[in-house]
Amino acid sequence: MIHFLDVTKHYDNQTAVRNVTFSVDKGEMAFVSGPSGSGKTTVLKLIYLAEKPDEGTITVAGWDITRLRESGIPLLRRNIGVVFQDFRLLARKNVFENIAMALRIRGIGEKETKSRVYEALKSVNLRHKSDAFPPQLSGGEQQRVVLARATVAEPPVILADEPTGNLDPDTAQGVMRIFRDVNAKGTTVLIATHNRELYRNSGRRVFRLEAGNLVGDGIH
Repeated sequence: MIHFLDVTKHYDNQTAVRNVTFSVDKGEMAFVSGPSGSGKTTVLKLIYLAEKPDEGTITVAGWDITRLRESGIPLLRRNIGVVFQDFRLLARKNVFENIAMALRIRGIGEKETKSRVYEALKSVNLRHKSDAFPPQLSGGEQQRVVLARATVAEPPVILADEPTGNLDPDTAQGVMRIFRDVNAKGTTVLIATHNRELYRNSGRRVFRLEAGNLVGDGIH
């Protein structure tokens, strides 16, 4: 589903990732781990083409995205749900509207949009918060809204960048349960995190980065 082959990305005079090669299988849930500045976020940005590699090849769902034209990027991103650490919710739109946007840009009709948004909210236990605005929610609630937004269109791939970084341990475990539920339905999930507790004894594959180099690939 996601394949990196000898991928390198430079920022000015600094190398963010260097000759990175790994694969995430269809339906797999895996982690990219490492300290701050190790290249985790860059790896995710390369997958949804917020950044382009300087060297190497990346394929996602069978597409060679390193050769994708600018006009094809929106189509790629419709197949990828992204969960950001800083939420990126629109403060002046309520929870329902924030999630519905992911369907409206795909041209989904209002009746189906309403049904799918409420189903997504139910899956993250926030059906009762549909009319609330992001500033009225706790950090954990906002992150669950972001998860609902990322999954409502049922993309084949979900990426998450430090999705529990701002959450207390109990709330973080609740968010991880939602990721496992999403993965159990067949969605490929790749989570970038510095928190080893998220994958300890999980039986999941972990790709470990240090200073932009892939230094480990194993089951944890």
